[in-house]
Amino acid sequence: MYMNHHESEAPLAGLKVIEVSSFVAAPLGGMTLAQLGAEVIRIDPLGGAADTARWPLAPNGGSLYWTSLNKGKRSVTLDFRSPEGQETVRRLVEESGAEGGIVLTNAAFPWLSHETLSQNRPDLIHLLITGRHDGGPAVDYTVNAGYGFPLATGPENLDGPVNHVLPAWDVACGLYAATGVLAAERHRRRTGRGRAITLPLADVALAVTGHLGFLAEAGLGAGRPRIGNHLYGGFARDFRTDDGDRVMVCVLTARHFRDLAKVTGLTETFSELSKAFGADFSADGDRYAHRETIAALLAPWFASRTHRDIAAAFEGTSVLWERYRTFAEVAADPALTENPLVRLIDQPGIGQMLATGIPLAQAGTPDVRPAPELGADTDAVLSEILGEQ
Repeated sequence: MYMNHHESEAPLAGLKVIEVSSFVAAPLGGMTLAQLGAEVIRIDPLGGAADTARWPLAPNGGSLYWTSLNKGKRSVTLDFRSPEGQETVRRLVEESGAEGGIVLTNAAFPWLSHETLSQNRPDLIHLLITGRHDGGPAVDYTVNAGYGFPLATGPENLDGPVNHVLPAWDVACGLYAATGVLAAERHRRRTGRGRAITLPLADVALAVTGHLGFLAEAGLGAGRPRIGNHLYGGFARDFRTDDGDRVMVCVLTARHFRDLAKVTGLTETFSELSKAFGADFSADGDRYAHRETIAALLAPWFASRTHRDIAAAFEGTSVLWERYRTFAEVAADPALTENPLVRLIDQPGIGQMLATGIPLAQAGTPDVRPAPELGADTDAVLSEILGEQ
C-alpha cells in the first residue's frame, strides 16, 4: 500500500487528489494537501510540462523549482493529446474512491472540466485556478503590476515600478486553493454533493488588497506614497551597523518603543523631543510623522555596534529586529536544520538538497518527502486505481 502506518495518522490521511498543474499556485496547493497527508497524484504530459525545467536549477541541470513544489506527491505521465490519455485521466478521477473525486488544476482543457468529469462522478470536487475572473490569462507579475504594489514600493523619489522577488499572489492563491478543496470536501461529507470552484489569481490579489485596507484608502482619495524601508503609519526601518551589516527594526506598540528608547539610551531625548513637537510617541501616527527625526537619532547607536553587540543589547527586551541575510547565508546557517521544518533529503534526479515541510506543527504530519521523478508512479497508480497491469 502507498500509505504506511505513520502516514495513516496524518490529518488528511485517505484523501486522494488528482492534480494537473503548472507554475506556482496549483502545485503549491497540491503540495500543501500532500504535506498534510493526502495522496496527491500529479499528472503531467509525456516528457513533462514547461516547468519541469524551470529555474532555479541544480548543478546537474535538474529543476529545484519543480522538485521543491512537488514534494510528497506521486507522479503519473500520460499522453494528453490522445483520447486514450484523456480517458485515463477521467477514469482515475471517476474510480478514485469515496475520498477521491477531487481535481486541482490550472489547465482549462475541455476534457478536464467540471462539466465533463462530473457526468459520471456527481460528487466531484473540481477547483480550477484561472488568471482572471473572466477566464483571461494572468500570472503573478502581471497581476502585481495591475494592483498598485510596484508603484508603492521603493525609495521616495524613484521613477518607475519595483517588482517584488516573492510571487506573493501565487503563494496566497495556492493556500486559498488548498483551503477551497478542504471546504468543499467538508461540504461533500455533509451533503454528498460535489462543488465546482473557480479561483482567479487576479481576484486573490484584489481580495488581499481590499482586506489590507488599500482599496478603502484609495477610494477615500488618499494615495499610498513610496517611503523606502520605513513602515507606513508607524515606525520601522533599516540601520547600518559597525561591521557593515544592516538590521531591520520594527516598532508596533508603545512598549516596543519604550524598550528601544531604553536600550539605546534615548528615553529622555525622545521625551523632550515629543514635548517640542507636541507629539505622543506612544502612538503609531506620531511615530510615523516624525520617523526621519527618530531614525536620525537612532542611527549613531547602531552604527557604533556590530550586529552581535545589537543582539546582546536587545536580548530579553520586546524590541523586534533582525539582521538582513542573503538566501546563501540562511542556507549555510548551522541552526537551520535544527528546525524540524527543514530536512536535508536525497532528491531523485538532484542528489542531496535542503527541503521544507509544512509549518503547521501537529501530531501525525508526515516527514518531509522528496518529489518523485517525473512519471515514476505511473504503473503503480494505474494498477492500484484502475487495476491495469
